[in-house]
Amino acid sequence: MTTTTRARPKALILTPAAEARIAALMSRAPADAIGVKLSTPRRGCSGLAYSVDYVTEAKPLDERIDTPGGTLFVDGGSILYLIGSTMDWVEDDFTAGFTFQNPNAKGSCGCGESFTV
Repeated sequence: MTTTTRARPKALILTPAAEARIAALMSRAPADAIGVKLSTPRRGCSGLAYSVDYVTEAKPLDERIDTPGGTLFVDGGSILYLIGSTMDWVEDDFTAGFTFQNPNAKGSCGCGESFTV
């Protein structure tokens, strides 16, 4: 009897705009940066917020997503809150930033900076 394994689904989907923004960040990153890291620290009025920062070392439990312009790491402690999410980069006349469509979020604050699961 043979076992068939299916391809592992991506933990996080990146739009082309998000990939381009990661490439732009990495083009001017500090010399010791190996990528950028997405995490969900506890803050804001709803409990969790999205945070993207440069990272200098990979942690064993972090999810690694290679993009054409650099590597995105997803914090191992945050991955369960983010599975199935889409990460995008949006710019308009007044703001610019990463946005998230997160199917795990049960609510968010009025300003959109934090969410709850």
